[in-house]
Amino acid sequence: MAYIEGEGRNQGTLFPVVLDDLVPPDHMCRVVDAFVEQLNMDKLGFERAQAAKTGRPGYDPRALLKLYLYGYLNQIRSSRRLEAECIRNVELMWLLGRLYPDHKSITEFRRVHHEAVTNAGASLVRFARSCGLIRGEWIVIDGSKFRAVANGDSVHDRDSLRRYLDSMEQSDAEQQATIDPSAVYAAIEKLRTHPEPEVGFMRIAGGISPGYNVQTAVDAAHILIVTHTVTLDAADHRCLLPMAEAASLALGNPATLNVVADTGYSNGEHATRCEEIGIVTHVPAKRSVNPHGLFDRSAFNYQAESDTFICPAGKTLTRKQLNRPMRSIRYEAAVKDCKACPSRSLCTKSAWRVVSRSIDDDALNRMNARATPAAMRLRRTTVEHPFGRIKYLIFGHPRLLLRGLAGAQTEMSIAIMAYNMKRIVKVLGATNLTQALAPV
Repeated sequence: MAYIEGEGRNQGTLFPVVLDDLVPPDHMCRVVDAFVEQLNMDKLGFERAQAAKTGRPGYDPRALLKLYLYGYLNQIRSSRRLEAECIRNVELMWLLGRLYPDHKSITEFRRVHHEAVTNAGASLVRFARSCGLIRGEWIVIDGSKFRAVANGDSVHDRDSLRRYLDSMEQSDAEQQATIDPSAVYAAIEKLRTHPEPEVGFMRIAGGISPGYNVQTAVDAAHILIVTHTVTLDAADHRCLLPMAEAASLALGNPATLNVVADTGYSNGEHATRCEEIGIVTHVPAKRSVNPHGLFDRSAFNYQAESDTFICPAGKTLTRKQLNRPMRSIRYEAAVKDCKACPSRSLCTKSAWRVVSRSIDDDALNRMNARATPAAMRLRRTTVEHPFGRIKYLIFGHPRLLLRGLAGAQTEMSIAIMAYNMKRIVKVLGATNLTQALAPV
């Protein structure tokens, strides 16, 4: 029995194949093409947005942005792999008009356009808002660690160089040692040319590795990312206010915005500031626990009218000190009350008990009261989905390729643009989205 046979390699055809016939009407390539074509590249900050009248012609930044979006949508992030795909991939031939940029041009575009790429992603968010896909009612904030391309030993060496230069500076100020200028200059130059001047160590996938903390703000309506940033801070508790403000700005500064986050974002000062600018936070408060197993602050009842605390034995702790830099207030019990208290061994090891209260305690309590089980369910079902798709369906593995904070920001901007595009296609359909993006 014969096999199914293909056409002969030298067989001519009566009607030549047209590239447009090889790309279906609902293909993602058409979405990418329509989106990039309607962008104002000059306004967004792309170089060579207008062709120069003299000199050697360069690639249209639209073509290279299309190439990167296609690559991240298909887990192809390497500039050399993208170069190879341009030659053999029919979809890219259609998308780029059979342009074959070399890997140096491809990687240089990504290196120099970190701000412009971020602006292009913001344009996609504005488009989603105009279609009603982003409602701006409930925003969920979360962070995730991404491994950097840096070598751990190299980062340790960089930190050692910084400590050495700090010690030399201190010795010079105190005139305690003779300094070898050539050694100092060599250390400065090595530090200046270090491939990863910024990245720090973070706990990633159960270990400690060089990495970045990627923060996102996700709209709960259709799980679209409205804004993001890449930080060097491994902790999240200093990110609540910056991310809430960035989300509000991206949404056009609505009169009221509900922001949900987990306990890691508990910050009384940020809660107060958010209330002042009309952002309603829903975050469980993180309370300290007495490390010695003694009564913690929850055993003491605060009396707002008298600004005092009542201890478990019914004695009063009065206000003694305000620490503005730490934003805390100190309350102390009388020595005579603690000395005669039968529960003293369960309460303090000192002569009297001290309790601290945050200046922002009221805002912290209100924020904690709003963190209902329903709000926490909304958080889990909204913000954990994007990170999983970005790490394993767009990146392929959660590791960055570009060095430095700017490089990490560029990669995340492209990846999040690709993620948002996929989500919009999921809701509207590729054909409808292509038509909506087409110029009127």
